[in-house]
Amino acid sequence: MSTSPATATRPTPTGEPLLRASELVAGYLPGVNILNGCDLDLYPGELIGIIGPNGAGKSTLLKALFGLVTVRSGSVTLEGRDITNERADSLVHRGVGFVPQNNNVFPSLTIEENLQMGSFQAPRTFAERFEEIVDLFPTLGDRRRQRAGSLSGGERQMVAMARALMMKPSVLLLDEPSAGLSPVRQDETFLRTRRINRTGVSIIMVEQNARRCLQICDRGYVLDQGRNAYTASGRELMNDPKVIELYLGTLAADQEKAAAQEKGSGDGVAPAAP
Repeated sequence: MSTSPATATRPTPTGEPLLRASELVAGYLPGVNILNGCDLDLYPGELIGIIGPNGAGKSTLLKALFGLVTVRSGSVTLEGRDITNERADSLVHRGVGFVPQNNNVFPSLTIEENLQMGSFQAPRTFAERFEEIVDLFPTLGDRRRQRAGSLSGGERQMVAMARALMMKPSVLLLDEPSAGLSPVRQDETFLRTRRINRTGVSIIMVEQNARRCLQICDRGYVLDQGRNAYTASGRELMNDPKVIELYLGTLAADQEKAAAQEKGSGDGVAPAAP
């Protein structure tokens, strides 16, 4: 694994990682691997960013950590315990939350009902957790009776994050949280992610907006063809000439292309329910 030659701006994490992925090999089809020996360490309180070109295996890595893609070799540990290929519902119980990129809310349910689904394993904690979530995201309390299907993309993303937080996870996995959002909504999503992290939740975020991701993350990983290409602090990666030359320019072009494809779908603010 290569590292950036720049000088670190934050102390290197010490001690045992909260979550560790070692030499992961995984894929969707028999004999076809998307991850080819990928490694990742997440330390308590960290915000980790994962960037890389399209098809690099970023989302596959998150799904492998959350038991949604079979790990063929390698291991995933949480607080030193092997959780490789453990079921997603079991991982939620152990304190791992996951926010997928698409289809991440129940559109026919209200905001409050979506959050109830997030606490289905511990329904008696709902009232307490709802108040805590509303302190973090006041908009959700004001519009708790509104159906999620009437929300804008940015608002849906907020509901999806809130639902994943209902079980008080120690680890939160975010898959492309800014995808398809306007620049203003993207900024709100990044600020919201950092705010969640500051409450003590350790976060692994896959993100297409590479520069913005590296600006807020403690450490970053660059994946290429299912392997670690570079890892260092976010600031180091953002200023590394090789990373800029090989990845950031390409990633910016990919983001602009995705934004052009999304243009016309909009991300306006939906009216509140009557």
